[in-house]
Amino acid sequence: MARSPDDDPKAPSPALGSRASRAGDLAKFSANAGVGMVAARLRQMAGNDDAADAFHGRTAQQAAELLGSMKGLAMKMGQIASFVDVDLPEEVRDTYRDQLAALQAAAPAMDTAVIAEVIEEQYGAPPEAVFASWAPEPIASASIGQVHRATLPDGTEVITKVQYPGIAEAIEHDLDNAEVLAPLVKVVSPNLQVKPLMTELRDRMRDELDYQREAQYQHAFAQRYDGHPFVRIPAVHADWCRPRVLVADYVRGASFETMLQTATEEDRQRYAEAIYRFSFGSLHRFRLFNGDPHPGNYLFPGDGTVVFVDFGAVKAFSSETRSLIRRQLAPLWEQDPAALMDVFDEAGFFPGSRPDPERLMEWFRLFNRPIIDHDPFTYTAEFAREVITATSDPRGGYLDMIRKLNLPPDYLVLNRIQWGVNSILAMLGARNRWRSISEEFWFGAPPATPMGEEERPFIDASPYLA
Repeated sequence: MARSPDDDPKAPSPALGSRASRAGDLAKFSANAGVGMVAARLRQMAGNDDAADAFHGRTAQQAAELLGSMKGLAMKMGQIASFVDVDLPEEVRDTYRDQLAALQAAAPAMDTAVIAEVIEEQYGAPPEAVFASWAPEPIASASIGQVHRATLPDGTEVITKVQYPGIAEAIEHDLDNAEVLAPLVKVVSPNLQVKPLMTELRDRMRDELDYQREAQYQHAFAQRYDGHPFVRIPAVHADWCRPRVLVADYVRGASFETMLQTATEEDRQRYAEAIYRFSFGSLHRFRLFNGDPHPGNYLFPGDGTVVFVDFGAVKAFSSETRSLIRRQLAPLWEQDPAALMDVFDEAGFFPGSRPDPERLMEWFRLFNRPIIDHDPFTYTAEFAREVITATSDPRGGYLDMIRKLNLPPDYLVLNRIQWGVNSILAMLGARNRWRSISEEFWFGAPPATPMGEEERPFIDASPYLA
């Protein structure tokens, strides 16, 4: 029988590296890339575009290989960079996104024998003895585990999501390395309370490592959306799940990339509205929020539905937090800076000095532009980048105000999904009356679109509204 990774909880898998080696690999790559970026710009200024393009191609490939092999938090950051519209020079942006896109579902797989050892450790028998069939080749490789198809003894087709051995320790190392950056963060944003945010980040990453917790939340989402007209959640087979193995129904569907290449404009708009309604409707209707939006977490069967997978980053919100989020809306619409200040203060954004109310309103309206009025709004890559720049980049012009703000821990996952959903919707060219749609799940307003009409009977009959 294979040795359990729990026998030596301090020893991560050799394939994932120690804390020092992971930090060293990232630091070395960062330093070399930084020097190379400067040289590439000089070559471009001298008219040698070919040499600069070759550098960016090599660097993007090296980044994808390094982050993919490291797995864990490092790979997750690479996944985010692969689709979130970060502020890279336009002429090289696609080079990096194309290389990092492989991390969404086809990152470097771990040795099948190592994964089989995890199965044996969790079930007490090798995969061939546990399942009627088990495919050694993974169908997806993610930041924390990889996915293999299997068949249960009763003939049910399933996926087995198997956690990499040593990944918990590797993520702890990455988080420890991240804490080294706390003094630098305090320079940029001195009022940011770093310790609660790091605690929240650790809790969320630990949640993603807890496959039994993920199975429970996937089941909760599956219950709430069972029979929904355009949202599908694969059913979980709880009796077959283990702490490091999650077993759920296998669902056939095109990847996000394939869908983009084959879908009609009408299809893309339908998928965009489905993703928006699921992402934000779940929070306001059920107080559950799935905080990991990236292209690898959606499947498209071709029947107008969207299949949502991966529920490792779910957060349950209190009624109080949901109420505070909703109470920010009226000041936004009425352009009432004083009222917005009061709600932000109550939510914990002002630990000390208070920012200028007019500047706060200007900043808040910028990234809430899709829901300011009832007019149609089109998500674009430029809008997604502008939001990220305004909320995290000194060049966005709001650094003086951001330095006076704290980020309450509950809002960490909200930022993560807003950035991600903005970019997903931009890739789809999503255009709709988003405020009118949102008022359905904020206030129970009448359906604003045909898809709202489709789902209203389902929502009205739901016993899970919170």
